[in-house]
Amino acid sequence: MKGFIHRLLRDEGGATAVEYGLICGLIGMVVLAALGAFSGRMEVIYGKVSQFVLAAGS
Repeated sequence: MKGFIHRLLRDEGGATAVEYGLICGLIGMVVLAALGAFSGRMEVIYGKVSQFVLAAGS
């Protein structure tokens, strides 16, 4: 049993997968934060474009 626990504590086989998972999670959080920060500004831009298109169609 001691040998199993010792091998388990020394094993680093899944460390790379965990690191990549953490990096992907961090990137996802940054993307969501950026979208949240720019959502108000994008709404204004799309509103202006919509008004322009509607005015051009009249």
